Amino acid sequence: MSSTSNNPISHGRLNLEQQRKRAKELLKAVQAGESPALERVNCWLPPRSEPLRLAEAQLVIAREIGFASWPKLKQHIDSISHANRRLLRHGDVDLKTLHIRCGSDIQHSLKTAGFTGDFLEFSDPYCIGPLRYSAAEPLEHDRSAFLADAFGMTFPDVAARQRQAYDKLQQLDDYQRVVLWFEHDSYDQLILAYLLHRLHQLQPGAKLELIAVDRIPGVQRFIGIGQLAPELLSWLWPQRQPISDALLQLGSAAWQALTAADPSELLQLINSGTPALPMLGKALERHLQQLPGEGDGLGLTERLTLQILKANGPLSVGQVFSRLMREAEPLPYLGDLMFWWLLQPLLEGATPLLQIEKSHLKWPQRPLRLTALGDAVLRGVADGFAARGRRDYWVGGVQLVPGQAHWRYDAERRQLLLHSS
Repeated sequence: MSSTSNNPISHGRLNLEQQRKRAKELLKAVQAGESPALERVNCWLPPRSEPLRLAEAQLVIAREIGFASWPKLKQHIDSISHANRRLLRHGDVDLKTLHIRCGSDIQHSLKTAGFTGDFLEFSDPYCIGPLRYSAAEPLEHDRSAFLADAFGMTFPDVAARQRQAYDKLQQLDDYQRVVLWFEHDSYDQLILAYLLHRLHQLQPGAKLELIAVDRIPGVQRFIGIGQLAPELLSWLWPQRQPISDALLQLGSAAWQALTAADPSELLQLINSGTPALPMLGKALERHLQQLPGEGDGLGLTERLTLQILKANGPLSVGQVFSRLMREAEPLPYLGDLMFWWLLQPLLEGATPLLQIEKSHLKWPQRPLRLTALGDAVLRGVADGFAARGRRDYWVGGVQLVPGQAHWRYDAERRQLLLHSS
């Protein structure tokens, strides 16, 4: 990548001197008449006859990164530096703290940034597999059985890990502060809904706080907190908010709707806009789009996967997943193993929608291609739900069985339909 390129940033780390250097390089390239540099300037500045000035080159750099102006960019960089200095002086040592995250991705970064509190990974992927409204113990058992079957692990191993996470929620009174770190996608937000529901039930004495983000200045495609540099965690720390009673009530309402066999309550909650946490409503809407679509019988992930293969020809599973996450998915939420699990029903049966090359290669490297039936589904002349190889599957509490009446979702009209197969 050349020094005059857009240079997208994924980790959120910004250096002012580096950006000044990039602005000078852009100015020099424009003065030399280099076409890529001129095109970059034309994207952000109106047509001009005067020579480009350094301040205008700095404005272009700022806008490429996602800021309205160079002073806004500088202010953001200064705020990160200030937050890091403050954390090194104070950190989270004022109260005995438990940090809860739906994965281990920030555990090391928290330590690097200077946090000293305990860490709990609560990572049961509620975005796939069956959910039911029950006490913690039967839910934990059901989820352990599903995860062991889905990912080829032993039940005792999965159950032991699950038990450690679920049991820790019974020990929150050991802490003075509990901080939840979550982003905006359905993987995170469904877990957050359950945790808020449990906090609503448990009513621990600890101070409850939430860091929930859907964008980071300077990060053009923000997928999750785990992609951020440690200093960005320090910057997020003072932005945490108290968890209100309204938010706890929303968590319970969302969990009840997610686990219901009839998704109508979930759609009603989505239509409310979830004002206590708007990003939750958007994640629930994405979750609902995993129901069979009215037109093709495919969930959104399946539909996007078929479209990627139709547009690009055979690709390895890893390449498809990368394109899905980087380009096609409007709200990225899947891990690679979850994606591989979701593909299985499309690869099974006498007439599958996808075909994978038999090979000694591991599954991420194995070529994947669209079948004639898969193409027919995309053209609207065949039904993807009826062609699934697996007998049944779940979207939250909604069980879907090919050959039986089932719920479908028209995302464009935001309308649920009971479909008779």
